[in-house]
Amino acid sequence: MSYMQLSQKFYDAFKLCGSPPIARKLHAQLILSGLDASLFLLNNLLHMYSNCGMVDDAFCVFREANHANIFTWNTMLHAFFDSGRMREAENLFDEMPHIVRDSVSWTTMISGYCQNGLPAHSIKTFMSMLRDSNHDIQNCDPFSYTCTMKACGCLASTRFALQLHAHVIKLHLGAQTCIQNSLVDMYIKCGAITLAETVFLNIESPSLFCWNSMIYGYSQLYGPYEALHVFTRMPKHDHVSWNTLISVFSQYGHGIRCLSTYVEMCNLGFKPNFMTYGSVLSACASISDLKWGAHLHARILRMEHSLDAFLGSGLIDMYAKCGCLALARRVFNSLGEQNQVSWTCLISGVAQFGLGDDALALFNQMRQASVVLDEFTLVTILGVCSGQNYAATGELLHGYAIKNGMDSSVPVGNAIITMYARCGDTEKASLAFRSMPLRDTISWTAMITAFSQNGDIDRARQCFDMTPERNVITWNSMLSTYIQHGFSEEGMKLYVLMRSKAVKPDWVTFATSIRACADLATIKLGTQVVSHVTKFGLSSDVSVANSIVTMYSRCGQIKEARKVFDSIHVKNLISWNAMMAAFAQNGLGNKAIETYEDMLRTECKPDHISYVAVLSGCSHMGLVVEGKHYFDSMTQVFGISPTNEHFACLVDLLGRAGLLDQAKNLIDGMPFKPNATVWGALLGACRIHHDSILAKTAAKKLMELNVEDSGGYVLLANIYTESGELENVADMRKLMKVKGIRKSPGCSWIEVDNRLHVFTVDETSHPQINEVYVKLEEMMKKIEDTGRYVSIVSCAHRSQKYHSEKLAFAFGLLSLPPWMPIQVTKNLRVCNDCHLVIKLLSMVTSRELIMRDGFRFHHFKDGFCSCRDYW
Repeated sequence: MSYMQLSQKFYDAFKLCGSPPIARKLHAQLILSGLDASLFLLNNLLHMYSNCGMVDDAFCVFREANHANIFTWNTMLHAFFDSGRMREAENLFDEMPHIVRDSVSWTTMISGYCQNGLPAHSIKTFMSMLRDSNHDIQNCDPFSYTCTMKACGCLASTRFALQLHAHVIKLHLGAQTCIQNSLVDMYIKCGAITLAETVFLNIESPSLFCWNSMIYGYSQLYGPYEALHVFTRMPKHDHVSWNTLISVFSQYGHGIRCLSTYVEMCNLGFKPNFMTYGSVLSACASISDLKWGAHLHARILRMEHSLDAFLGSGLIDMYAKCGCLALARRVFNSLGEQNQVSWTCLISGVAQFGLGDDALALFNQMRQASVVLDEFTLVTILGVCSGQNYAATGELLHGYAIKNGMDSSVPVGNAIITMYARCGDTEKASLAFRSMPLRDTISWTAMITAFSQNGDIDRARQCFDMTPERNVITWNSMLSTYIQHGFSEEGMKLYVLMRSKAVKPDWVTFATSIRACADLATIKLGTQVVSHVTKFGLSSDVSVANSIVTMYSRCGQIKEARKVFDSIHVKNLISWNAMMAAFAQNGLGNKAIETYEDMLRTECKPDHISYVAVLSGCSHMGLVVEGKHYFDSMTQVFGISPTNEHFACLVDLLGRAGLLDQAKNLIDGMPFKPNATVWGALLGACRIHHDSILAKTAAKKLMELNVEDSGGYVLLANIYTESGELENVADMRKLMKVKGIRKSPGCSWIEVDNRLHVFTVDETSHPQINEVYVKLEEMMKKIEDTGRYVSIVSCAHRSQKYHSEKLAFAFGLLSLPPWMPIQVTKNLRVCNDCHLVIKLLSMVTSRELIMRDGFRFHHFKDGFCSCRDYW
């Protein structure tokens, strides 16, 4: 056999070898053949040892080489990096003669650092390469730039990315496909999607890699459907294209679209891999589609024959989120390897159903199984600790994190803050926050939420103002803090500030802000926010649409609320509840019932809130038979146990209909202790029907439950007043004085020219108050001329003449054009006299008047009210 034939034979054998014993035999045969002096074969021997993971053997060969060339040095350098032996790779590179180093040597170092999780070292090495006087930059390897771009993407440094981009343009490397691919990928990983888009659009014929990268990039910049648009424009697709699109739909919560895309992929002959299954299982979990999840499980077993830890974890997560904990546990037990991810999926699945003790028990089993506890698992188990019962466990976990040096991890630190906040210990949460060596935006947001949960609005705002970098979640957290604690006006000021800072709002921003408008009953401001919703393309978001329905209904715009409700393509339970509540609050009980029946026909099951809305609608309209029917069906058909709120609605319904004995018997038969709302409903009914005896019983119970609330005292005093029991009125007022209880002052407000004008009884401070009184007197004369109103002259009722709602409507008549409905909001229930006056005012002025009092809406027109005098 000739020298060339023998050399070729050894070369082929080295190339195919993957076994250490065979590798050593081939080395021995090479020595026996006398060809071990061949530098060509020696370099390939090094490469073989490296591929077999025999780095020490490779290094021995390298040291024995008498005439090592650049290929020899680079092969050994590559072997050290591949095996993670960073220090030896660095020493070997330093040992290399400068005259020997070439672009491959530098690229190997840059790439090696990046693949071993040291991207910053890659950047430093690249900078050293540029400074190296022996390295010809003009003839450098483009792959040194692509490796550096990869490292830059890992560090998410847009600033350095721009510098790299400028450098490759200067060297005229921008037209190379590998550079184009790396630029797009680098900018996307830096979060600079618009820069990636600019590069992509300037490529004449983008590679498949670039197209696939932009599917993800466009999803981040414009959302999943723009990503789909990119996908449909692609000249061809591969597995990566389909997996990326499926993953995008899954991550954005579009579970059904994710599944349909998966089916389309399979129908076109693309075989799913573990990435595909992971995304699709996650989609099944997000929409709780157990049937599809089980189908995927069967397909995985049929196609893959066995479950690895990755797919097993996906199945555990899917079954757990679909509520099938037994099946999740069965999959877990079937796994050959139970790693941190599979344990964490099982623990989080159990925890999401409120089974904190079971989740902690699983955590103890995990520790006994000697599975290494990583940061993600610790974050999950810290999330279980919520409430006083878990405070001690949470502290122990905090101690474990400190002992094992995991408290310096930002995600762990954030989880510790959240844990203490949920356990009600804001001070420890604050201490944990201050102890963090590094904090991110989530850390600051978690602290804002902690102060909010404790009701400390001022400290929450201080924390918000100190946050170095705020994102939309930070703004939403502060916004929610204001709204949840009743500071709706401050919340709207914050929303205006957020818009002035050009922070892009999301659906949470709008849902929260619109709720504030609903609480304030400010239709103009609410309409402006709705226009912003349209501008940002979030009109179709069901949560935002639900909040708009509620806002319009609380502003008395029931037609607009219905229009928005009808525009929701896929209505959820909250949508139906919002519309039912809207009809109920606006005195359209029959419409509330119709909506409820429509909901049942869509197979959407009601919850306790649905029945509050329906029963409230029946109560406002006096629909006794219907109310009893729905109250019974709540438990008998849907198994929903009635709460105090449901009983209060039925008591209110029976009481207003004059069935006071039935209302009292219902309370006496309640399976739990009635609360203040129930007794308050009975007391209100007693006032309507002038039953002062039963009113005393109801008031006594109410006072026992709500010692500091003036409502029961005032209502009973009014009952005594209307029945002429003035001595009892004096006694009630004396009792209130002794107990230090003050009546909540009544006030009404009206929105004119984007300003809220507030009026109280016998108002004197409004700048136009004299004109208001003149207008009111003028209107009262017209009302008295109808013959349907008799002026009240008794001392007890003297102040009713200038109640706040009358003043507000008079101001509206002065300030608003004749064609515009006048809308007033009052904090308390409207009295009989004011209700009659406003009814007649709508007749004598031919105006539509709308009032939202503390209990419901009243729509006045042509001398009639939507409540039919039943409120």
